[in-house]
Formats: sequence, structure tokens, C-alpha cells
Amino acid sequence: VQLQASGGGLVQAGDSLRLSCATSGRTTSNNGMGWFRQAPGKTRDFVAGISMRGLYSNYADSVKGRFTISRDNALNTVYLQMNNLKPEDTAVYFCAGGRGASFGAEPSQYNYWGRGTQVTVSS
Repeated sequence: VQLQASGGGLVQAGDSLRLSCATSGRTTSNNGMGWFRQAPGKTRDFVAGISMRGLYSNYADSVKGRFTISRDNALNTVYLQMNNLKPEDTAVYFCAGGRGASFGAEPSQYNYWGRGTQVTVSS
């Protein structure tokens, strides 16, 4: 499975971005999916996860109410809508395919990782 994240960019505080993660190689409709982010010099942190059918999701406290994860299994694509962005959201964002149904907060729960996309939020 190959994952490709896109949609990052340079925005101002308060702006919005939508990240996309396209999967190829095989369908990921039987996998939970997640987004993580990593700022320079910091660990890779969980942002959001979504269940196989998209019925359930979970979020890091720092993004609750601002970010929304969704998926379109027909397109093999996962999205991360990011609203009211803050400078502390600046990071490289990675999408990940879960081990089976996993969509939790631990990186070890994910089998597949894509290349990240840079999000930079200026104040």
C-alpha cells in the first residue's frame, strides 16, 4: 500500500487547509486510518483517526473542534479539514494506514506510512 499526502502549504493564523491522503496498491477500506504530525525536533504526534467505514473518529485534544477527519472509500482517500489554524499547528503531516481496524493514537497501531506534507502557519 502506498500513501500520498497532499494539500499542505503556507497560511496565516485563522486560515483553513484541507489535506488529502490518496492510497494505492490496494484498497484501505478495511483499515482504520490516521493523521499524525511532526514538528522539527519533536516526536511524531497523533492528530486524528477514523474507523474503516468512517462512522467513528478520535482527535488529539489540541485539535478538537478545529480539525475534522473524513474518508471516501470509493476514492481510497482520507481527508483532514483544518480550520482556525494556529502557529503551533506547523508541522509535517503524515497519513497512516492502521493495522486492520486500528485508528488509535499510537504510531505502533499503524502499518503503512506515506510521505508527509508540510503545513506552515504564520502568526
